[in-house]
Amino acid sequence: MSAATLTPRALYEEVAELLRQRIFKRELEPGSWIDELKLAEEYGISRTPLREALKVLAAEGLVTMKVRRGAYVTEVSEKDLADVYHLLSLLESDAAGVVAERATDAELAELEALHRELEAAGRPGQVDRENFFAVNERFHMRLLAIANNRWRDQVVADLRKVMKLNRHNSLLKSGRITESLKEHRAVMAAIKERDAATAMARMQQHFRNGLEAAG
Repeated sequence: MSAATLTPRALYEEVAELLRQRIFKRELEPGSWIDELKLAEEYGISRTPLREALKVLAAEGLVTMKVRRGAYVTEVSEKDLADVYHLLSLLESDAAGVVAERATDAELAELEALHRELEAAGRPGQVDRENFFAVNERFHMRLLAIANNRWRDQVVADLRKVMKLNRHNSLLKSGRITESLKEHRAVMAAIKERDAATAMARMQQHFRNGLEAAG
């Protein structure tokens, strides 16, 4: 890939996204050293935009910069994972409560449509893991968008990136998709009943169970 094939947005942002996806796909493994020279040659760019891209990923927690040693893909410890899930639980349960209280009927219909997609992707015996991952994230991000707090959205987006670094993602555990769907149904039921307290409690339980499965 050469610089000429990159989209018109700032070059370092495009490079950051390319690297981000390689990290999520495990093409760049947690703990591995990032060979700047090799990547610069591969992308047909100078090391300046590459280093700017690495700074972006470092700010997101995906990359760790080590003095005189360069950049490494961040390794997520058990404590890191517990801390991330704890914060996501607080932030997304609060969003679920807001949505239960304030969402319009049209917004609830959007969430229900996403939930139906999730059910289809997680159908027993026909599980489409990649699609389930994608729709699950869309559901959570749409819930946050409806709750309408851009500061929370920004924090959650970064936390979810770190969560993706976990080698043993909770949704990969046997039976976890079925359990996750059951938890989503419970959250949706509380939201549709406009029961903010129950929606919050069920979302917190969803993350507690997710952390246990991710361990």
